[in-house]
Amino acid sequence: MKKLVIFISVTLFSWIGWWLGDRIGMTTGYLLSFVGSLVGVVVGCRFNRDYLD
Repeated sequence: MKKLVIFISVTLFSWIGWWLGDRIGMTTGYLLSFVGSLVGVVVGCRFNRDYLD
C-alpha cells in the first residue's frame, strides 16, 4: 500500500509543479516538477505512516 500512496502523491505533486512552472517556461516547469516529485515522496510517506499504519 505504501508504494501506491507514494506513486499517487508523486504523480499529483509533480503535475502541480509542472502546471505552475510551465507558465514561466519549459525549464522552470521541469524543475518545479522535480521539486514536486520530491515533495510528493515526503507527503506520501508521512500520509502512509500517520493514517494507514
